[in-house]
Amino acid sequence: MDIEGCSVMDGKRLKERIIAESLLLGIDKVGFTTAKDFSELEDSLKEQRKRGFTTGFEHPNIHERLYPTKIFNYPKSLISIALAYPTKLKKKGDSTKGKRGKISRSSWGVDYHKILKHKMLLLIEKIKELVTEEELDFRLMVDTGELVDVAVAKRSGIGFIGKNGLMITEEFGSFVYLGEILTNLDLPSDRPRENQCGDCRRCLDNCPTKALLGDGRMNAKRCLSYQTQLKGNISKEFRRYMRTTIYGCDICQLVCPFNKGKDFHFHSLMEPSIEDVEPLLKPLLTITNREFRERFGYMAASWRGRKPLQRNAIIALANHHDISAIPDLLNVMENSSVAMIRGMAAWGLGELISTPSSKVKQRVFRAMDKETELETIQEFVGVLEKWDVK
Repeated sequence: MDIEGCSVMDGKRLKERIIAESLLLGIDKVGFTTAKDFSELEDSLKEQRKRGFTTGFEHPNIHERLYPTKIFNYPKSLISIALAYPTKLKKKGDSTKGKRGKISRSSWGVDYHKILKHKMLLLIEKIKELVTEEELDFRLMVDTGELVDVAVAKRSGIGFIGKNGLMITEEFGSFVYLGEILTNLDLPSDRPRENQCGDCRRCLDNCPTKALLGDGRMNAKRCLSYQTQLKGNISKEFRRYMRTTIYGCDICQLVCPFNKGKDFHFHSLMEPSIEDVEPLLKPLLTITNREFRERFGYMAASWRGRKPLQRNAIIALANHHDISAIPDLLNVMENSSVAMIRGMAAWGLGELISTPSSKVKQRVFRAMDKETELETIQEFVGVLEKWDVK
């Protein structure tokens, strides 16, 4: 088949074969679009950056996010793929062992970046078997790539972008991972789908930090998912909103009508381990780097390392009102090697103890005297002021 000169029927047949092969590979949905630019998003992306609404996790070069020609030679088509992920645990963890935290559903199972890349590499090999010309070229991307995944998926007919900024599919709701393949192969495009949110405001009204702007965009720095992934301190404003979640946030998805009853267990690598996605919180306070890598390293939630999850575990224990954690927090406050964790432990004590004993006050004072970082000292000062200690 000649890539440059294949007929419309040849293109249609090839597309049908690619769809068939993708389903055999376990890809749940696939869509196609032209590789023309996404210039209609340029003003919006620039405005978001100017207003300080971006996280810094995004690809920094806006033009490369919008113009496929900036990152690929002779782009013709984009193939968008979606994999559905599970949303419900098959069993609950033993609550008698202690309080547990929660990890967002988007991080259940093996890191989705690895799963998506593997599926796309297999699909590329199948396409090469169908089209034998040597000039074929491909570039695959997941959410760490240059292009805007939801924009590619929307134009490819995968679904529509909801008011929460997520891709909503008819079959799987928004519980899907997205990836795309950029290629010099010319393929017929699918038709984009119309937005179906209508007057619904459930995601907007239920977002506790009011991060959603109402038009599919957000102030990403107010999103709890972003807050849980910060490496430094989390503002006190956000701590109570995190409840018992230690990574990510599912609120805007769980309240969405399009997600009602959606729970798909198609991919064994995505199956969650109850002890890893709803882990006991107190053991996390003293977990070592090695233990963390061995236990959580396979998950997407591990990408920021041990310290953010330890900090978040302290917040979750405070939000649980778990007074049994007081001895653990005293130990962390006095012995952790990380200043941020020591300060957060002090804050946690302030949340759990309303009337401290003189011994507890002395331990907090002694621990504060050893601190040298301003942010950490401020956490201690806040606790002592709350206890009205002079």
